Amino acid sequence: MSAAEHAYVATVPRGLSDLLARELESFGASQVREHSAAVLFTGTLESGYRACLWSRSASRVLLQLAAFNAANADEFYAHARTIDWSAHIDPAHSIACEFTGTHPTITHSHFGALRLKDAICDRLREDTGARPDVELSRPAVRLHAHANGVQLTLSLDLAGEGLHRRGYRTEAGAAPLRENLAAGVLLRARWPEAAARGAEFLDPMCGSGTLVIEAAMIAADRAPGLLREYFGFLGWKGHDAALWQRLKSEAADRVLPQVVNVIRGSDIDQRALTLAAANAQRAGVAALIRLERHAVENVRPLTREPGLICTNPPYGERLGDAAQAHTSFAELGANLREHFAAWDAAILSADADSARALRLRSYRVHELWNGAIAVRLLRVDLGAPGAADDEARRQQQQAEAAASPGALMFTNRLVKNAKRLAKLARRAQASCYRLYDADMPEYSFAIDRYAVAATGTVHLQVQEYAAPASVDVDAARRRRREVLSSLSGALQVAPEHIHLRLRQRQSGSDQYQRQSDAAPSSPQSRALTVEEGGLKFLVNLDDYLDTGLFLDHRLIRARLRERARGARFLNLFCYTGSGTVYAASGGARSTLSIDLSNSYLDWAGQNFALNGLDPTQHRLQRADCREWLHAAAGQAGKAGMAGSADEAAASFDLIFLDPPTFSNSKRMQGVLDVQRDHLEMIDLSMRLLAPGGLLLFSTNAQRFRLDPAIEQRRQVKDISAQTLPFDFERNPRIHRCYEISWLHE
Repeated sequence: MSAAEHAYVATVPRGLSDLLARELESFGASQVREHSAAVLFTGTLESGYRACLWSRSASRVLLQLAAFNAANADEFYAHARTIDWSAHIDPAHSIACEFTGTHPTITHSHFGALRLKDAICDRLREDTGARPDVELSRPAVRLHAHANGVQLTLSLDLAGEGLHRRGYRTEAGAAPLRENLAAGVLLRARWPEAAARGAEFLDPMCGSGTLVIEAAMIAADRAPGLLREYFGFLGWKGHDAALWQRLKSEAADRVLPQVVNVIRGSDIDQRALTLAAANAQRAGVAALIRLERHAVENVRPLTREPGLICTNPPYGERLGDAAQAHTSFAELGANLREHFAAWDAAILSADADSARALRLRSYRVHELWNGAIAVRLLRVDLGAPGAADDEARRQQQQAEAAASPGALMFTNRLVKNAKRLAKLARRAQASCYRLYDADMPEYSFAIDRYAVAATGTVHLQVQEYAAPASVDVDAARRRRREVLSSLSGALQVAPEHIHLRLRQRQSGSDQYQRQSDAAPSSPQSRALTVEEGGLKFLVNLDDYLDTGLFLDHRLIRARLRERARGARFLNLFCYTGSGTVYAASGGARSTLSIDLSNSYLDWAGQNFALNGLDPTQHRLQRADCREWLHAAAGQAGKAGMAGSADEAAASFDLIFLDPPTFSNSKRMQGVLDVQRDHLEMIDLSMRLLAPGGLLLFSTNAQRFRLDPAIEQRRQVKDISAQTLPFDFERNPRIHRCYEISWLHE
């Protein structure tokens, strides 16, 4: 490898590495080696810049700076510190650090990133007397460390942020595709070749227009990175500004002002079309495409020559949506069979049942990933003999699935559970409870029942636990079909009231993040009002993994109400404020509820309003709970020494501390790990607890162990068993709960 060449890694959505490899070779790359979600190559700086500017499928482009072995974090730090970082980074500018891969001792990515940041800052301070600030969003330079066992590679992220961010999409519609995945689908469907011969392009369910816009950019030979204002190399001291300007000018000169192709997108949703039009305008291709409002069954070709249908229909993650998705696929398939003979089609599907509804036979199926969703790209030659599927065979398959022994066993278990739990729920005055929790291991689902307060209408949230890699994908899909086909009839619940989610291990604060990119105007816009313990709460079964009301905390909330009369109540990590509503209903004199999320504080405010809580008496405050605890405990200590009764240092008679198991939210300082940090949080909370007061500490960490130091200094009572509701008796480890008070009271 010559001195002018570098080693690179370009990441790519899984299933597209061969397409990226071909792109990179066209940019002058050599020694190209494909991996499942990345391509390794060597090349000049120009090759790296061209990849950032021109690659339609790449996610990131990393320029390797160093490679070494490190057995532990200290060795990693030492090696990273030997690099002359002043050759790459201006300490007056900002940096960000990332750590990925698997290392035998550096088992937490955030810790690995912190050690890299420390090494860089310490070396720069030593060499220059200054250190850079850390900026997670769009830093001047982003550094990347990747571990493969004890082998570490340090790289400069030339992209700086995902290359899918072309600069034209500010808001997405339902079931959005990342731009580079959309482009990869078009490359896989051979749209560049079809565009060159003047073929028509149509996305009949275009949503916010990503596929249509990417198709127009390909037809017009517009570089996908031409609109981007930010790249990770722009703040790098090795950046060749003259080279970059030359490449941008060449790319701008290549853009075709007009194309011969008819490039169309249609959708039934006018709001989606409005988004698509705005996105196309920002992308500079508005004059090249047509956007029309049509139902999918009414779309027709505009030219006589065969073209390409390429679309990403809604996946239908809720069962109600799944039924609509099934209908949409059926209507799409019928239209293609009747009116688009001899066209090519490329259709994305995440569900085998919906794909079968097309009644089209694909000649190639490609496995792809749209974010965390496994999808299949179905390629169909509509002019080929036998492209239409056999409807009778399809119906027979559906009937067999519905009547399978597994489906019947699952239905029997569900009906028995529903009958038994209904009696217990009436005694407990619980209208929302868990019906099923992986009772049969092969059907690994959690099914929760929610009854709407005003009407009694029942909704189900169905959470499918992610199957381990050892489980056959087709078997998992078959069991999902059996479960979903059983629910409505077994429980007499309308299909549109059944909400499906995939539940898997979350990192950071992901359990509190939106699960749908089709964001409503607020978390409450699709919420239901339910009742528990004579109180009303909003729940959202669609947009978040957790619904706003932790069902396993039902008895904990009741305990708060029992102890709240006349108390000053503090709710830390208050989430949607349900614990506070209970405390207020129990006669709390005043309450203070703290959380870092504006969305959940707004939600808590709605819950307060539903239950008539006076906002002057029951306050909500946005803060990082750990930072707030440090500040409040410090003020309490100073006030105690001075004999002050200052409100900021006031003590509380009842405190509820329910932190997340783990969080590395960008909005908070550092990382929260409940196992590591609970001793400090409890100690700080106790400084705010009035004599005779009570602290309730709860956690859902599955392997939690209370620090023995707490029991040495406090009076501790494990009430986990007493706070286990009837519907969670099969899972005694669902949470741990402790009452903590001062010794010798």
